[in-house]
Amino acid sequence: MQIYNTQSRRKEEFVPIEPGKVRIYSCGPTVYNYFHIGNARPFIVFDTLRRYLEYKGYEVSFVQNFTDIDDKMIRRANEEGVTVKALGERFIAEYYKDADALGIERATVNPKATEHIPEIIALIEKLIAKGLAYACDNGDVYYDTQAFPSYGKLCGQNLEDLEAGARIDVDPNKRHPMDFALWKAQKPGEPAWESPWGMGRPGWHIECSAMSMKYLGETIDIHCGGKDLVFPHHENEIAQSEGATGKPFVHYWMHNGFINVDNQKMSKSLGNFFTVRDIAKEFDLEAVRMFMLSAHYRSPINFSREMIEQAKASLERLYTARDHYRFLLQNAKDGEMGERETELMERVAKAREDFERAMDDDLNTADALGSLFELVRAANAALDERSPKAAVQAVLDALTELAGVCGLLRRETEAQDDGVQALLDARAKARAEKNWAESDRLRDEIAKLGYVVKDTKQGQQISKAI
Repeated sequence: MQIYNTQSRRKEEFVPIEPGKVRIYSCGPTVYNYFHIGNARPFIVFDTLRRYLEYKGYEVSFVQNFTDIDDKMIRRANEEGVTVKALGERFIAEYYKDADALGIERATVNPKATEHIPEIIALIEKLIAKGLAYACDNGDVYYDTQAFPSYGKLCGQNLEDLEAGARIDVDPNKRHPMDFALWKAQKPGEPAWESPWGMGRPGWHIECSAMSMKYLGETIDIHCGGKDLVFPHHENEIAQSEGATGKPFVHYWMHNGFINVDNQKMSKSLGNFFTVRDIAKEFDLEAVRMFMLSAHYRSPINFSREMIEQAKASLERLYTARDHYRFLLQNAKDGEMGERETELMERVAKAREDFERAMDDDLNTADALGSLFELVRAANAALDERSPKAAVQAVLDALTELAGVCGLLRRETEAQDDGVQALLDARAKARAEKNWAESDRLRDEIAKLGYVVKDTKQGQQISKAI
C-alpha cells in the first residue's frame, strides 16, 4: 500500500513498525458543540482507512481523542451556566450519535484530555528538564521553539518564515513569538488542576502528544487529521514528542483536503456553516458518507445539496442491487455454472482486484467505489432467476464485503415490520385475484412506510427507500 506522507511530500510504501499491527492516532473533536461537515470528512476518511487495513488483515489500534478543555469550551460553558465537564459529556454523547449515523466505528480508545492531566504534567516536566520548555513567573509554561532545530519540518517552513507569515499576539513572557503554551495559568472562573507551576490547565497541543504516547507508544505508524492541523497543531506535536523522546514521532502523516460549501469556503459569517446534525434533518447520513468517499481524500471537495442528492442516488443503486441479489438468492437453485456465470466470476475477481488496487494507491476511495458499480453493472447483465446459487452468492458476498470496507450498505432493508408484511400479504392476495386497483393502493401504503415494491416472476421484491 502506498500512502502520501505530508512530511516527505510523496507517496511511500506503507511498512508498519510491527508486522501485522498498525497504530493510528486521529485527531478528534473539541466537544463544545455538534461537529460540522468539515469535521466529518476526516472522521469518515480515516475510519475507512482503518476498515481497509483491517480488511487487509492488520490488527489496528485506533486512538481518537476528545479535547474537553480549551478556551471555546470554557466560553460556552460560562454562557450556558454549566460546568466545562458537563458540557463536554453532553457533546461527547452527541458526537457518538452523529458518528454512529455516519457509520464511524468506535475507536479502540477515545481518551479525554481532562483524564490525562498527570501524563501531560509529566511530559511538560520532561521537556523543561531537557531545556525545551520554560516556566514563566505567572505560571504559564511555553515550548522553546528555538531549542528544537527541526521545528517546521512537517509544514516545510523554517522558524523565521513561520514567524513572518503568522499573526501572533505579542506576549512579553515568550522568548520567541512562535513559542506555544504547554500549560496555562488559571484565570478567574476557569477550571484548573494542580501542577508544579501552580493551578492551571494544559495547552491544546500537549494533550495529543501525551495521549498518543500513552496508548500507542513513543513512535506510531500513522497520524491523521484535517489539512488545517498541519500547522500549528501537528507541527507542535512533533516538537513536543520528538523533543521528549529523541525518537521519530510518526512514520506517516495523512491529511485530508478542505470542504467548500456551494463553492465557497465554509464559515459562519457566510451563513454556510452546517453541522452534521443540521444535515441529518434533510438527508440520510449514509449518503453524506457516500459523498465524502466519492472524491480522493486529499482533494478539496464541494458540498452542496445537489452533490448529496447524487450520492444518495448512487447509494440507492447499490442498495437496490444488493436487495435484488438477496431476492434472487432466496429462489436460486444449486446448479452448474455456465459460460455466462464463469465469465461473471472473473468479473467478481477483477472487481476485488480493482478495489484493492485503488485503495492501495493512497486510499483512492473514488476509484474503489467505481469498481463496485462495475461489478453491479456486470452482475445485473448476467444474473436472473435461472442463475445458479453459487454465482449469486459470490456477487452478493463481494458487493457487501467491499462496500462494508467503505462503511456502506450497513442497513438491513428487508421488511421485518409486521405491519409491512401484512400489507405485502394482502397485496399478494389482491394480485392473485387480479384486483389491480387494490394492489396499487396497497403498494402506495407500503411506499408511505418507506418501502419500494417490485413485482417479479418470483413474487414481490421489497427494498427500503433511501
